[in-house]
Amino acid sequence: MIVWRIMKYRRIFDNAKWIVICKVVQSLLQLLIGMFSARYLGPENYGLLKYAASVVAFALPVMKLGMDATLVHELVEKPHMESKIIGTSLTMNFASSLACMGAVSAFASVMNAGETETILVCALYSVSLVFAALEMIQYWFQYKLMSKYSSITMLCVYTAVMVYKVFLLASGKSVYWFALSISLEYGLVAAVLLVIYIKKGGRLSFSLATAKEMLGRSKHYITASMMLVILQNTDHIMLTEMSGKFQNGLYSAAITCTSVTQFVFIAIIDSFRPVILENKKQNSDEYGLNVSRLYCVTQYLAIAQSVVFTVLAELIIIVLYGAEYSAAVPVLRILIWYYSFSVMGVVRNVWILAEQKQKYLWVINLLGAMTNIVLNAFFIPRWDACGAAAASLITQFIMNFVIGFIFGPIRQNNRLLLRGINPMFAFRESKHVFSMLKNKETPEEADNIY
Repeated sequence: MIVWRIMKYRRIFDNAKWIVICKVVQSLLQLLIGMFSARYLGPENYGLLKYAASVVAFALPVMKLGMDATLVHELVEKPHMESKIIGTSLTMNFASSLACMGAVSAFASVMNAGETETILVCALYSVSLVFAALEMIQYWFQYKLMSKYSSITMLCVYTAVMVYKVFLLASGKSVYWFALSISLEYGLVAAVLLVIYIKKGGRLSFSLATAKEMLGRSKHYITASMMLVILQNTDHIMLTEMSGKFQNGLYSAAITCTSVTQFVFIAIIDSFRPVILENKKQNSDEYGLNVSRLYCVTQYLAIAQSVVFTVLAELIIIVLYGAEYSAAVPVLRILIWYYSFSVMGVVRNVWILAEQKQKYLWVINLLGAMTNIVLNAFFIPRWDACGAAAASLITQFIMNFVIGFIFGPIRQNNRLLLRGINPMFAFRESKHVFSMLKNKETPEEADNIY
């Protein structure tokens, strides 16, 4: 038993290690090119680009059909149907992406009638939906704990796209070219991952029966994801409409800063997800313990990040974006604390998937979306970008922490959360896990750990 646990933690660690190493470089590249792009475009055009991203984000849940949340679970439950599950999900997502592209263009035309630049930027940005549909293949690599392939692929692609964006900056291209560049990223990643998948012996096939079964399980995530997108992007749209593109540019710059270390949390959660799902499938005693461990790691990292960013907010904004974005400093100091509660929600959704309680997600996300809209409507007219930041922070606190004590079906998750953030639990588990990760003894010696 001890040997198995050591091997399990090593697999998690090795998988996360590849993601983190490659994502560190990728994040630095994104940060650098994002910094120069924001300086070059200015708050007005930068705000326009983020507005287009928010409009496209509303179409993503429909395009993904909830598959992004359930694909790993499908593969864990039915490994013998791997080719059908992957092929069917890609086919459905590709078909839905074409419909979503048209919907984005139509929405932009109605909401921004007469604003040719805004409509065209939204249309160009929406091309990324097609390639994002094909990029769903990355969940197979998560399931296999082979994230080194997807991570290295993304690193190479982001490097190539960075060179392309440097060309855009050097040649003085318009905002239209920057809107189209996101499609290049998704397209290259999707193409390379599909090639690697096939090289590894993967096959693709479509089954109508499998499609119906998968949609039956993922349909709850479509509405839930829509509510989440409203929650995550309403602030950008309301801020642009109520305070202008300049304020949205400041807000977007602050959000970008908060996501600089996002790759660390993604790597940890993605590596734990298959193990937690497998624990649940086997009714393992490790199931609840691993959920608490995941809460423990992510929450303490998020708190440490928030403290550092609060202290260094002014230096971060000025160095990254310049004096033109100095008004984003107080926005960053508010927003960075939002991230701790946001990560809680991501971990909770892993538990919800394991427990097959997806049907409750839409209730949680609907409450969050409604709260966010009301708070934005109240705060934005008074404090502009800072108001949007305050609305986001309060919403995340209510949605991902408070509601867990009120809503009965997910109350057990909050017990696991409270155990995970207990300082005594954190000290004991961190000491234990790291000792196993560093363990180099033979299996017989490993049994002497306890």
